[in-house]
Amino acid sequence: MVFYTCGPNEAMVVSGFCRSPPVMIAGGRVFVLPCVQQIQRISLNTLTLNVKSEKVYTRHGVPISVTGIAQVKIQGQNKVMLTVACQMFLGKTENEVAQIALETLEGHQRAIMAHMTVEEIYKDRQKFSEQVFNVASSDLVHMGISVVSYTLKDIHDDQDYLHSLGKARTAQVQKDARIGEAVAKRDAGIKEAEAQQAKVSAQYINEIEMAKAQRDFELKKATYDLEVNTRKAESDLAYQLQVAKTKQKIEEQKVQVQVVERTQQIQLQDQEISRKEKELEARIKKPAEAERYRLEKLAEAERMKLITEAEAEAESIRIKGEAQAYAVEVRARADAEQMAKKAEAFQEYQEAAIVDMLLEKLPEVVEEISKPLTQVKKIKMVSSGGSEVGAAKITGEVLDILNRLPESVEKLTGINLTQSLKKKSGRMA
Repeated sequence: MVFYTCGPNEAMVVSGFCRSPPVMIAGGRVFVLPCVQQIQRISLNTLTLNVKSEKVYTRHGVPISVTGIAQVKIQGQNKVMLTVACQMFLGKTENEVAQIALETLEGHQRAIMAHMTVEEIYKDRQKFSEQVFNVASSDLVHMGISVVSYTLKDIHDDQDYLHSLGKARTAQVQKDARIGEAVAKRDAGIKEAEAQQAKVSAQYINEIEMAKAQRDFELKKATYDLEVNTRKAESDLAYQLQVAKTKQKIEEQKVQVQVVERTQQIQLQDQEISRKEKELEARIKKPAEAERYRLEKLAEAERMKLITEAEAEAESIRIKGEAQAYAVEVRARADAEQMAKKAEAFQEYQEAAIVDMLLEKLPEVVEEISKPLTQVKKIKMVSSGGSEVGAAKITGEVLDILNRLPESVEKLTGINLTQSLKKKSGRMA
């Protein structure tokens, strides 16, 4: 015996031995006999369906598209509905159950759209949602599914019908608003004009009374002011005279005080100037003179040093130049004497001397001719038929170049090297 449990979002169905009819447990536990009893589960989760109905013709033949959102679930607390749901959906996945419920809701939504006008759906969305909810609930309950909620999400069309309705309603509201505003402005203007007229009349009457009272007040005030001003003028004149006398005495005292203060300031300034001159002389002038003297001496010493170094450098350059000139002269004399001796030897021996020189240089020429062969790492020989192939071919070409050497010497110097060698060997014999 095996013990099984399930959460509140699913139900277990146990069938088989001693389980007829099958036992359904929603969110609980049960014992199952292996091999003789079978346990199956069905989901009780709430499913959210996006119900879309594209281009459905309404009662007046206007095609519109509607999108609704529905929440559905298999009812686990109602045993009858759970039994029906198990009969229809046991063994199916949540997606398969959701697809069946979606197609059912979409069909009812299209049917209700076909029996209503666009204006009814657009203006009274609550009524449309209630109708779809009621019709779909009565149909899905026979499948064991209850519709938790349904809400109309969106209404749109491709013919701009809804936009046109909005334009017409907007234009009507704007027209009514403009008319109401104009009537209100007219009535307000009339009332305002009447109030302004009454206000102006009352204001004029009030101003006349005020002017009369002001006139009486001004006449009496002028009489009183004349007497008051006469007494006041006499008093002010006497006061100003006394004030002028007092100010004159005060000014005279101020001038005397300023003269004394100015004299004292001049004396203090003279003393301050004298003190600053002495301080300047002690703090700046004397050290400056000492520094200037020191710098002059340093500059003089540096100048003498540079002059001495320059004279020594010039003397050294002159001596080096004379030594180099003497060495060049000696070398030139030695080269001249050597060239003279070579010229005398060439004059004395002439052709024999030239032949000796060529013979001395001949090994170097042969070495230069054969040197490229010593630097070659790899040679590929291709036979053209009827000739030697291999190392003999290469050495033969080198010997051929050497055989042509006397001919090249004769062309360059005019001396037949072969005949000169024969003559030399004859003389030696």
